[in-house]
Amino acid sequence: MDKYLIKPDKKIKLSEWNTRETSLWEKNKEDAKSELIKINEEVEKLQELLFAEKKHKLLIVLQAMDTGGKDGVIRSVFEGVNPSGVRVASFKVPTQIELEHDYLWRIHQQTPAKGEIVIFNRSHYEDVLVVRVHNLVEKEIWSARYDQINAFEKILFEEGTTIIKFFLHISKDEQKERLQERIDIPEKRWKFSNGDLKERTLWDDYQKAYEDVLQKTSTNYAPWYLIPSDRNWYRDYLIGTILLEKLKSLKMKYPTPEEGIEKIKVI
Repeated sequence: MDKYLIKPDKKIKLSEWNTRETSLWEKNKEDAKSELIKINEEVEKLQELLFAEKKHKLLIVLQAMDTGGKDGVIRSVFEGVNPSGVRVASFKVPTQIELEHDYLWRIHQQTPAKGEIVIFNRSHYEDVLVVRVHNLVEKEIWSARYDQINAFEKILFEEGTTIIKFFLHISKDEQKERLQERIDIPEKRWKFSNGDLKERTLWDDYQKAYEDVLQKTSTNYAPWYLIPSDRNWYRDYLIGTILLEKLKSLKMKYPTPEEGIEKIKVI
């Protein structure tokens, strides 16, 4: 999976990354879906172990252009996990109270506790993406945030949080198809907003903003993975595999039970 790992300070040109490639899976789509079911089962067991041990904390960051598939990843990759140990935090337009604090204030409150997996559906990176593209603050302010975010994530890492960040990379043509699907299918129309079309006109600006994010904030302690995401099944397979490898690397074990518990008979 290192093929998709962004090394620190690596220069990124998103147009050079194939959003439809499936090079790490040689079988067909249905086989990949079957493999994901097996991955889900292993992730479920390891997540239960993480929750029981209450030693490690896992933060997963999902970022993407509109229709990139963040919700789909959450549904597919985390199917079957214990909801008491997994939480999704979504970051939308800041409230007035949140605006009265620094931009990381609302983020820090949602970071995982020991034994917990937290998935950020969008994240603190909105403050160097949307904020930048829409000129909500001066360049001097948002350009300083890359180092601030790196420092923030380093604190989390040093305090025991494992961080994995995924950029779900789709093509502009794929986004067009997915937006049209939201219009054409009645059950999906609730997902569509005219504002989505306005954001689409800023595609090139967002691509540049994401290139800078990937180059400036992929670190050894909080790496970015650039996931080709036009094909949902391949996207989910990659993320599930990376997640499983990371959980295994934590070398977790169940807590030591009370002495003599094996002799107890329930009556």
